[in-house]
Amino acid sequence: MNAVPLSYIARNLWVRRVTTLLTALGMALVVYVFATVLMMSEGVKKTLVDTGQPDNVVVLRKGAGSEVNSAVSRAQSAILETLPGIARSADGTPLLSKEPLVLNNLAKRGTGKPSNVTMRGVGPTGYALRPQVRLVEGRWFRPGSSEIVAGRGVARGFEGVQVGSVLRFGGRDWLIVGLFDADKSGFDSEIWADTEQLMQAFRRQSYSSVIFKLADPADYEATLARIEGDLRLQLEPKPEQQFYADQSRALSTFIGVLGTSLAMIFSIGAVVGAMITMFGSVASRTGEIGTLRALGFRRGAVLMAFLLEALLLSLVGGVIGLAAASFMTTVNISTTNFQTFSELAFQFAFTPGIAVKSLLFALSMGLVGGFVPAWRAARLKIVDCLRAA
Repeated sequence: MNAVPLSYIARNLWVRRVTTLLTALGMALVVYVFATVLMMSEGVKKTLVDTGQPDNVVVLRKGAGSEVNSAVSRAQSAILETLPGIARSADGTPLLSKEPLVLNNLAKRGTGKPSNVTMRGVGPTGYALRPQVRLVEGRWFRPGSSEIVAGRGVARGFEGVQVGSVLRFGGRDWLIVGLFDADKSGFDSEIWADTEQLMQAFRRQSYSSVIFKLADPADYEATLARIEGDLRLQLEPKPEQQFYADQSRALSTFIGVLGTSLAMIFSIGAVVGAMITMFGSVASRTGEIGTLRALGFRRGAVLMAFLLEALLLSLVGGVIGLAAASFMTTVNISTTNFQTFSELAFQFAFTPGIAVKSLLFALSMGLVGGFVPAWRAARLKIVDCLRAA
């Protein structure tokens, strides 16, 4: 006979269902941690990548890693406005937005601890470049006024951020006149104000970045060559989606490395638990093993039977852990983005790739934990098994 039937292997797990469930739950906890970490890392990436538009270009000072430490002068921005290839509105206005960016402290909701919030200066063109942003409460600020609108992530995570409230930044009071939803992108974690008013309040002479829309995304390389070839500019353009993907790299990598390390440490306990369970199974079934061998099943078939049992046990744990982790998609969380040092609100993101990785991780624990007991079962002699029975 070549192999022990799979139905027989599954029935053995059902007979020992209490032990099976306890071991599977231990594995499920590890898989839950592993999957949640991957979902958190993916959530950060998705939030920031979705912030960008495929036909938008972000221009920063050459060598600046983020808008926080970038500076684009008024003269440089005026030159950018004259570039060919920039999309224009119906009245001929270039779809280009000159935007200052500053960080301010607000008290976090619940704890009262201060944390950085991004405040961005925008104008009418800035809205046109972000079609995912829509007003959900109140109204947009009036140009030339000390009025602001806040993203839903800011309103949800910080105290006193609601329509009608007043925040004090840059030596003046700012009235919140509206809240906007940015479709779970990074703009949800920002406060928007009039560009010129923001620069006056914080005594800024330069913009942090310039964003423009390409008339034809295929012209990006030509636009890049024009900007880099103009010695007056000394600026660095990037596709907006690539720019925000770069912004997510440090934080998502840190979360991934830290979380995976913790999951690996926890997995040691799960592997030991699976090994103990399988050794107990072998010890209680020596007579059964002897009978299988006497019926003609070879050592390899016995080895495979016990190994498949361990893998099936780990698969049950993996499915339970993955199912529990999937509920995290309803949770909103915020943390500090290492690239900008400001608060970033995001949601856990569940993908098919995360499901596959989590199940493979669970199966690897079952393989490691089940191999030694399975090898032990396969090496037992028929006579010794039957005598023990």
